[in-house]
Amino acid sequence: MNLPNSITMTRIAMIPLFLWILSSHFLWRGPHGEQEIAASVLFVLASITDGLDGYLARKRGQITTMGMLLDPLADKIMVTAAFVELVAYNPQVVKVWIVVVIVGREFLISGLRSIAASEGFTISASELGKLKTVVQIVAVVSAILAHRWDHWEIGVVEVPVYWYAVAAIYFAAAVAAISAIDYFIGFWKQIDHAAKDRRKAAVLSRGKSVKLT
Repeated sequence: MNLPNSITMTRIAMIPLFLWILSSHFLWRGPHGEQEIAASVLFVLASITDGLDGYLARKRGQITTMGMLLDPLADKIMVTAAFVELVAYNPQVVKVWIVVVIVGREFLISGLRSIAASEGFTISASELGKLKTVVQIVAVVSAILAHRWDHWEIGVVEVPVYWYAVAAIYFAAAVAAISAIDYFIGFWKQIDHAAKDRRKAAVLSRGKSVKLT
């Protein structure tokens, strides 16, 4: 197994560890937010590996079929696991309908990518998709921290952790919905273009057969 795939597998292995840290079975739930900080750090590290494995695969020329399968699968599992867990961990911030929007978007994109691959074309990630990833990381981390802290007092500055978390979660849902629409529009244009190409090819094929007869 090459290095990029090993990093992807490490990210998958981080997911049950992340869920365990946020569970009631975590052994180091101290009064100073040890549980929340540990979960936040682990999720950020897992998110960093998301970009690192793809970068290394391209740079080292190690793009494999296994990597193409595992990388998006690891992303989907990580996002789904994090938001589903947060519904139970911090329901005041993470509502069920928000998770349905975010997770539903991931399933929709996976389905469209499968159809696109079967039709022989790909749809590259847009800037909205990249923004969605960053916003989701901020949303998950802020929701975890808001479980322990309502606000932070840094000198004379008061940071409203809870309200930052609420804003980040709703913004993540909005970006997920908008990016899904943007991806669907790109997919529809490509599939329509592919259909027109097939019709032209069919017409040309019939024309050649007529001439031959």
